[in-house]
Amino acid sequence: MSETLRRRLIDQIGSAPTFVAEGSRLTGDLEAAGPLVVCGTIRGDGRVGGALHMAVTATWEGEVHARAAVIAGKIIGKLVIEEKLEIGSSAVIRADIVARSIAVAKGAVIDGTMTVTSGRPVVQFEEKRGAR
Repeated sequence: MSETLRRRLIDQIGSAPTFVAEGSRLTGDLEAAGPLVVCGTIRGDGRVGGALHMAVTATWEGEVHARAAVIAGKIIGKLVIEEKLEIGSSAVIRADIVARSIAVAKGAVIDGTMTVTSGRPVVQFEEKRGAR
């Protein structure tokens, strides 16, 4: 796996991400060529060409596709990640999940199936940082 896809993907977001600010509501399908940071609410399907970061305050209802993701908020629908998915302790995911690798923090709520395409087991960890 690429060196840029270490445990804290948000630490490497680097290029100018697209933001959905806290308190914002977006209805409709969303496409972002690069990284996306969500702090507000999205209703619709999404394609993210870079890393997706969803803060504790974020909610997404729909089918979400991204290269990599760190989820601390809420997702309802389906989540498809090409590379690494990190699910924080504050996350609530009511969705089927497909990802190359998955790491889940103690305390996260997942209601749906998890499919790991690499064949590796789901990694469980205790979150050392506060949820963002």
